[in-house]
Amino acid sequence: MRSVESSGKTVDEAILMAVAQLGVQRDMLEIEILEEPVKGLFGIIGAKDARIRATVKKTKGEIAKEFLMELLDLMNVEAVINVSEDDEQVNIELKGRGMGLLIGHRGETLDALQYLTSLVVNKEGQNYKRIYLDTENYRKKREETLRRLAKRLGYKVAKTKKKITLEPMNPFERRIIHASLQNDSYVRTYSEGEEPNRRVVITLK
Repeated sequence: MRSVESSGKTVDEAILMAVAQLGVQRDMLEIEILEEPVKGLFGIIGAKDARIRATVKKTKGEIAKEFLMELLDLMNVEAVINVSEDDEQVNIELKGRGMGLLIGHRGETLDALQYLTSLVVNKEGQNYKRIYLDTENYRKKREETLRRLAKRLGYKVAKTKKKITLEPMNPFERRIIHASLQNDSYVRTYSEGEEPNRRVVITLK
């Protein structure tokens, strides 16, 4: 982490000096006051400037990468971690051998890694960012599979006039089913049950 020590007649002035030196905004700095200013006799004799240490905070992307590096090391999994982020989301892509282990059954392990990463990144509760973790383009492939499934089952419900209850799915997968059929003229969807066994039901309108 980058940090500097700076001084000024006041703490605020010292902070402004640090902001200029580090080239970042004030809210990106953690400030440690090393010495409070002392006015001294007649404002001259014994006067001391304020002195602070300013450290640039880690971005949420950096926090996510460090956490996953430690976690994957404990799992004895070697992977390249590519991270990008914007104001709302941190995108993480894992590359390497044996990524099937990180995906797990129907993406359950990948979902768990994404959830844990989100907890670590957003634990302070400020400037929340969504975490999107993927490997081998799994999520896009899974989304395409679920959209095809939704259309096929929607057609079956419309034809047989019997509702269908799908297997338990996570919130991400349920949203895909709902979105795929939300404009269908013949069927509608809703969810029932409690997590982790919550399911999508497809029925006639």
